Amino acid sequence: MGTLKCNLRLGSLDGERWMEAEALVDTGAAYTVVSAARLAEIGLEPFDTVWLSLADGHRVAYPLGQAVATVQGRTIPTLVVFGEDPDITLLGAYTLEGLRFAVDPVEGRLVQLEGTL
Repeated sequence: MGTLKCNLRLGSLDGERWMEAEALVDTGAAYTVVSAARLAEIGLEPFDTVWLSLADGHRVAYPLGQAVATVQGRTIPTLVVFGEDPDITLLGAYTLEGLRFAVDPVEGRLVQLEGTL
């Protein structure tokens, strides 16, 4: 499988301001990551700091906030990391699973999860 991208819509918790981006689906990333500048444009502010391990093993502290995420018509409140790179938007596992999607690596697409009790 190559890279999988999807259309991501993020908004403020009050639903007043929204942004759209093409996001790289990254099941290895814990959280959705969007540039801090783009998140500020829709009025989001961090409420906490999260320590994350980068691919090279370094641990870095990042601001963490809350947003409303929509992918393929499904919408949930989610956590979002205020990233540094303005050109990279990642859809991470926390948001992906909250939206009840999984990655089909054979077809290279998102599929709806069915739950069990």
